Amino acid sequence: MIGISRATYYHKPSRKERQLENDLELRDVIENIHLEVPGYGYRRIHEHLLREGKRVNCKRIRRVMKEHSLLACVYKLMRARGSQAGVKLYHPNLIKGLKVNGPNQVWATDFTYIRLESEYAYLNAIIDVYTRKIVGWAISRDLSHKFCMDALKIAIQNYNPPEGVIHHSDRGVQYSCIDYIEFLNHHKFQISMSRLATPEDNAYIESFFKTLKKEEVYFKGYRTMKDVILNLPKFIDEVYNKKRLHSGLGYKTPSEFEDEVLKINPADRPVLKIWGKAV
Repeated sequence: MIGISRATYYHKPSRKERQLENDLELRDVIENIHLEVPGYGYRRIHEHLLREGKRVNCKRIRRVMKEHSLLACVYKLMRARGSQAGVKLYHPNLIKGLKVNGPNQVWATDFTYIRLESEYAYLNAIIDVYTRKIVGWAISRDLSHKFCMDALKIAIQNYNPPEGVIHHSDRGVQYSCIDYIEFLNHHKFQISMSRLATPEDNAYIESFFKTLKKEEVYFKGYRTMKDVILNLPKFIDEVYNKKRLHSGLGYKTPSEFEDEVLKINPADRPVLKIWGKAV
């Protein structure tokens, strides 16, 4: 019988293989931390591990989080922009203190992320500020400006808005890139943007996202992209727009309120002062 030495079948892991294995272990640790505190970035992860007696380099934590898309939150570019290639990229806030008395006067938009088991889903939504109705939305696996434009295209197709509708957003790169700005100009929107780092300037869409996550995503425990695709459209179109009573609309649904105000003479409609109470 021919003997087989241990060296003929034992494979000693290379340095690269050991690093990969260690990175995967660190990824699992970070994911477990994010299950309890999803807002932790790499600095807080580092301090959390130190409290547990584990010493891991900050740069390594940041690299592993980036490689495995372990994002603490959606990062948006918040630098001031001027103009590029003849296109004005920065626009002032046009809606603070504005009074509106009907649909299709102010559309506000933003996107949010939905943390799943192994990835993130991103939702861009457009809300009619007066009726609180979601007029357009789109789901994506990435943060390209194209999915934000898809939501706007759907809203335009469904509502055929008149010229001069105010389109309000933050200054994220998705909304201030050349393609998006040119699309807004082509469809005769007035462009309005929040001040830097002031999410309260877009409170109506933020309130919708809070409702969406609390009453749908967290309640049902979304785990996969399939959960998002099957359930999110139904909640937005059938529940939120048509069935959920809205306290700010006198306990009517957005669709009911929209139908009601369209039958009223514009001069007799209730006036909404944005960032203030109805007068």
